[in-house]
Amino acid sequence: MQEIPKGANVSLTALSEDAGAVVVSLSWSSASGAGDADVSVVLLDGNDKIRDENDFYFYNNPAAADGSVQLLGKAPTDNGDEDRISVDLTAVPEGVARIVIAASRYGGARFGDLDDLRMTIADRSGEPLVGYSIDDAGVETAFIFGELYRRGEEWKFRAVGQGYETGLAGLATDFGIPVLEETEDDEAPGAQAPEASDAAAPEPAVTAAADAPAPAVAPADTPAAVPAEPPAPAAVSPDEPAGPGVPAMPAVPAQTRGRGPRTTRKKVTLPKVAKKSLAENEAWAQARLFPVPSLKSDKEREVRATSVLLSVMAQVPEFGRRLTAAFGAPAGRMQTFTEVSLPHGDAPRRPDGVIRVERAGKLWTALVETKTNGNPLKAQQIQEYMDIAARRGYEAVITLSNDVALEGRPMVDVKIDGRRKHKVSLWHLSWAEVAHQAQMLIRHEGVGNAAHAWLLQELLEYLQHEQSGCHGFQNMGAAWVPVRKGIEDETLSHGDVRAVEVVESWERLIRQVCLRLGGELGQKALPVQRARRNSDPQARRVAAAQTLCAGGKLSAELRVDGAGSVIAVSADLRTSKVRTSVDVPAPEGAYPLVAVKRLLKLLADAPADLHVESLVEAGNGPRGTLERLRPEPGDLLPADGAAIVGYRLSLLKGMGSTRGNTESGFIRSVDEAVDRFYRTVVAHLGPVEGRAGRRG
Repeated sequence: MQEIPKGANVSLTALSEDAGAVVVSLSWSSASGAGDADVSVVLLDGNDKIRDENDFYFYNNPAAADGSVQLLGKAPTDNGDEDRISVDLTAVPEGVARIVIAASRYGGARFGDLDDLRMTIADRSGEPLVGYSIDDAGVETAFIFGELYRRGEEWKFRAVGQGYETGLAGLATDFGIPVLEETEDDEAPGAQAPEASDAAAPEPAVTAAADAPAPAVAPADTPAAVPAEPPAPAAVSPDEPAGPGVPAMPAVPAQTRGRGPRTTRKKVTLPKVAKKSLAENEAWAQARLFPVPSLKSDKEREVRATSVLLSVMAQVPEFGRRLTAAFGAPAGRMQTFTEVSLPHGDAPRRPDGVIRVERAGKLWTALVETKTNGNPLKAQQIQEYMDIAARRGYEAVITLSNDVALEGRPMVDVKIDGRRKHKVSLWHLSWAEVAHQAQMLIRHEGVGNAAHAWLLQELLEYLQHEQSGCHGFQNMGAAWVPVRKGIEDETLSHGDVRAVEVVESWERLIRQVCLRLGGELGQKALPVQRARRNSDPQARRVAAAQTLCAGGKLSAELRVDGAGSVIAVSADLRTSKVRTSVDVPAPEGAYPLVAVKRLLKLLADAPADLHVESLVEAGNGPRGTLERLRPEPGDLLPADGAAIVGYRLSLLKGMGSTRGNTESGFIRSVDEAVDRFYRTVVAHLGPVEGRAGRRG
């Protein structure tokens, strides 16, 4: 990979023969792991202006209809995030001269607070081509990282590194994108209310463009209103300036967090509360599109699961695109097939499925191998499919199972023949990720029509059925029982390799817990890695295994978009307890007793056994359960008058003993502990954090 400095440029065609489509990655890190930013992509004409509102892509407008731009979303890194963008340069309209890649922060946060700001570009095969690091960020709240631009018949990349103290609004107005300010008037009775099904992430009021207040440009950290409908063509001509208070195109909202996606196109979501049943009694089973009681063997489960998933992907474009975009597939017409026979040596091979996407006369093809019910993937079988895909010019092989992939390690070890010009990518997808994406669409983000929403609901019902075999990660592995027994008996030796296997299973479990929690909330939930960027993942697991051998504890942290605090999860194998906790900062400028009473008021509906501990600079302060503290809040105040810097809230839950997914299972107990802690404790802490921030 070629490294270039700020201001330098390089030809993508000269770096790779496969640069017709590229994946752009923006990454950053922070000491706490909580730093974040939102990416934006702007298509500009020869006059450095957008042609219309469809040339601006951000979190609420993530994909171009022609497949030229697709925001692939965030992936967690060691201490931060990596945001990936797919850009198909062959599909970019002729009128576009430059593609600007930018990012902006929100809530007054600055890029100077982040570390390791970096932009990289990889070709279609995933081979890194060029990289650029920003090391002079300061008070800027928005940054243009770089740009792709035309020079004759080729595309080039320039490292820009231009910052804006005025945030998204300043960046947007440079390119002719209006950003409207939202005021208290936007909450008037005439404003459109959010849908009832979006309770987890309420939408802001929607305001018509004609009623938008001046000024036309909002500060970077001010939420902006989205016009309910774009101006009629007869009212505002593209060649004429807009009248007072009416923008020439729909305004782009400024960054907001913890809110549902906003769009001018109606999206269909399903209500969380089911309609009253018409059945005479509870024994009646509702008719399902994808029945499962007849499944008798693992083979039948695999065939049924593959066919059900691939058929829904082809019929619901939003869902199919969501699953394949991360694998480098273009946006286009999708068709799916099962049990396809492909020649291979003396006998043909039959992958479980094939996905084909057509765009502009070109085909993208992926072979699919499916496993259900905890069955492992077979390395030899995947190797054969990789060889077949390489010979036939296919782009990818996708494996699908209940297992969850680990960072820095492929699910299956295969050999890649470096002499082959055509490269095939190997990807893995967990059934838990499939269920997560379906739930995000039908519960929170919405799909194009009611039939699509119903299909996704039927798919989700199928995946969650006990006989489908598609339950996600549900077994801690062969090392779990001997390691747990060794900890209980104090016979586990330091450096036991089985402890590393348990740590790997724990990491898979936490990733799946994040998927389930995020699907319920409609927000991203990601594991937090407090380690130096680019550190070896396996070295981190070995270190965690040493901690497990010494103290008998498994620990992890996760964070949810919209919640400022990090949730800590630990499983003590000696006491058989799962602890979930969160640290809440004390509001500045408030009297200690007033702050404690305010906190207890916010926790009015929290469990009585919630542990509350005051934190002082010297260490830990007084503690107690909510049941004891509610009548005596002063018990949380340090006797020596030490200043309280925060509070630690913790819940304890008994740990399951089995490896399966029964009620007493360890995996289920961890999942339920995190879910209960978020719903009953963390979800009520927003006012504490917001009040603390304003006082500071």
